Amino acid sequence: MQCVECVQQANKNIPTQKTQYGGRLRFGLPLMTSIFIGINIVVYLLQLIIPGFTNQLVLVPGLAAYQPWRLVTSAFAHSPSSIFHILMNMYGVYIFGVMLEPRLGRLRFAWLYLLSAVGGSLGVMLLSPANTATLGASGALAGLFLATIIFLRGNKPAVQQLGIVLALNVALGFLVSGISWQAHLCGAVAGILAAVCIVAIPRSNPQRTVIQLSLLGVLSVVIALATYLAVAAAKWTIG
Repeated sequence: MQCVECVQQANKNIPTQKTQYGGRLRFGLPLMTSIFIGINIVVYLLQLIIPGFTNQLVLVPGLAAYQPWRLVTSAFAHSPSSIFHILMNMYGVYIFGVMLEPRLGRLRFAWLYLLSAVGGSLGVMLLSPANTATLGASGALAGLFLATIIFLRGNKPAVQQLGIVLALNVALGFLVSGISWQAHLCGAVAGILAAVCIVAIPRSNPQRTVIQLSLLGVLSVVIALATYLAVAAAKWTIG
C-alpha cells in the first residue's frame, strides 16, 4: 500500500517520453492537426451561411495595409464556390499532420503550421499585385510539405517521391491560373526555416528544447517584422 502523496511523487520522477524531435510523446489522433482542420471547416461553413463573410477574410494586399487581420484569416478561408478547394487542402493538412505532429509534438507542429501560413501571406504581400485576392491554406500546406522533406531526409525513397510531387506542384503553380505561387513559395520557405530550427539541434544536446524554441521565436520575430514592413510598404504605395 502507498499513500497518495507517495504515488504522486513517484509519478513526478518518471521521465517524460519524448518524440523524435523533442516534443512530449502523446498517443491518439494528432490534436493540433484536428484543431486546424476543424477551424478551416467551421470558417468554410460560416462563409456559406453568412453573406459577404468571405470578403472580410480574403487577403488583398491593398486592403491588408489597413486591415491586417486578413493576413491570418485568409489562411483559414477557402473558395465557397468550390468544395474541392477546401477538401484538397484539408486532405493535405491531414496527411502531413499525421506524419509530422507525432514526430514534433503539438507545440512545434502548431508553430510550424502558423509560421508557414503567415509566411504564405507575406509572399502575397511582397509578390502579388495590390488588387489580387488570395485565400486558402496553401501557404501552410506548402510549409508542411517542404518541412516533411527536411524531417524525412534520411528516407531516400520517400524524399524522391515527395520531390516528384513538389516538381509537379511548382509547375502547376506557374501553368494553371488561380493558384497563388507567391503563397506557395514563401510558405514553403517559412516551413523550411522552421524545420531547420528544429532539426539543427542534436538529440544529445541537454538544452535541445530551449534552443529549438528560441530559434523558432527568433524566426517568428523576423517573419513578423518582414510582414509589418510589407504592410507598411503597401500602405505607402497606396498613399
